[in-house]
Order: sequence, then C-alpha cells, then structure tokens
Amino acid sequence: MATLYLENVPDELYEALRGRARQHRKSIAAEVLSLLEESIPTAQELKSRQEFLRRLRRLRSSKPRTAHRFPSTEEMQREDRSR
Repeated sequence: MATLYLENVPDELYEALRGRARQHRKSIAAEVLSLLEESIPTAQELKSRQEFLRRLRRLRSSKPRTAHRFPSTEEMQREDRSR
C-alpha cells in the first residue's frame, strides 16, 4: 500500500479536517482516506457505474410488460365513489 505525505495544508483546512475526524471518531489520516474513497472512483467503481447505466438504459428502452394502461387518479376516485 502506498504512503501519501502532504505539505503546506492551510491551517483553516487542517482544523476543519481535524474537527471532522474527531466528529467521526477517526484519526486525521483515516478521515482523509475516507474522503478520498468517497470522492475519487476507482477503475472498478467506474466499470460498475458504466454497467449500471447500460442496464438502466436497456430497461428504459424496453417495452412495458403489460399492455394495460394505468387509470388516472380521477378514474380511480370515480370508481371508489361508485362502490
């Protein structure tokens, strides 16, 4: 696993990071790692997202399983009133 050193971090940013780490009960290094994992997708994550989009597009382009149309809210209310 690689090691990352960071210099010249502005004091205000460092304090915000330290506060966030304390709030999440983590070390500063663990908090930085969590933020990087949330913000920067890996090759595996990008591949997973692309597959998800392909599946979503395929579902959107397919025809509905039923030929029936759904009743409007007005039709449903009229049906309820006639019971």
